[in-house]
Amino acid sequence: MHFPKVAVVILNWNGKKYLEKFLPSVMASTYPNLEIILGDNASTDESVIFVQEQYPALRIISTFRNLGFAGGYNHVLTMVDADYYVLLNSDVEVTDNWIEPVIELMEGDPMIAAAQPKILSYKDKTQFEYAGAAGGFLDRYGYAFCRGRIFDALETDKDQYNQPSEIFWASGAAFFIKKAIWDLSGGLDHHFFAHMEEIDLCWRLKNRGYKIMYCPQGKVYHVGGGSLSVESPYKTYLNFRNNLVMIQKNLPPGKSFRIIFIRFWLDLLSLIKYLFQGNLKNALAVSKAHFYFFGNLNRNRKNISFNKTTFNAAGLYR
Repeated sequence: MHFPKVAVVILNWNGKKYLEKFLPSVMASTYPNLEIILGDNASTDESVIFVQEQYPALRIISTFRNLGFAGGYNHVLTMVDADYYVLLNSDVEVTDNWIEPVIELMEGDPMIAAAQPKILSYKDKTQFEYAGAAGGFLDRYGYAFCRGRIFDALETDKDQYNQPSEIFWASGAAFFIKKAIWDLSGGLDHHFFAHMEEIDLCWRLKNRGYKIMYCPQGKVYHVGGGSLSVESPYKTYLNFRNNLVMIQKNLPPGKSFRIIFIRFWLDLLSLIKYLFQGNLKNALAVSKAHFYFFGNLNRNRKNISFNKTTFNAAGLYR
């Protein structure tokens, strides 16, 4: 059997505790043609020293400053040669056979650009995990959700999503992509910094007609919130800002304008909800996201095109 070369790249920022806990499972991966790389995003803890001492053979590629998830991976992957990239969060525990079925699925169809395994919660391994679960979907207003997780409601894994299937976006927690397609797409949008950059990339690929897949035969366990906690106002800012930018980038102008107009009022409801909860910082984060978005309308659409004839709408819910 042919085993294309796979590079698993863990982007780390001050995540020594996660590397100590989860790197052993990654190092025990059974895929035969594998390179594991640590991309360090200018960490200020002892992450790099730990890896150098405990895993001296592991290749480390460092950035000059913290470039975020998007910029960090864009920088690191320019120095990685493989047939497939796997973008893996540092707070993920993998299983022995987590790579093989995903690569086999992707090798079987040239139109499959990216994929994810089943993502379960490390804290409760019977439940799906927030960031990816059984594959990502998008509704007509640009809201992202997953099978196995809608808003904060998590399902128990009862094998209800055990068939490989097409989805709209694959989670950045364990994101498989063909290198040739990564190069063709230009990688992640570094302006996003973090959050929703993988959804934007998948959307751009679907605008070209490619497929994004979910492969339940591969399985990983994700902690979640490793870099920014759920309550972080900066995370709120990035989520609201990047979601609007993504909609404008990936839809024709008329349609994106209509959806953004509706989203503006829905976002206002979210802002009011934060205020009623006494969460002023998150309310201000929503407002700040809108100021950024409307101040950068021209840059957001740069070099992005939507083509009705090639757009693959699988995973888009009305």
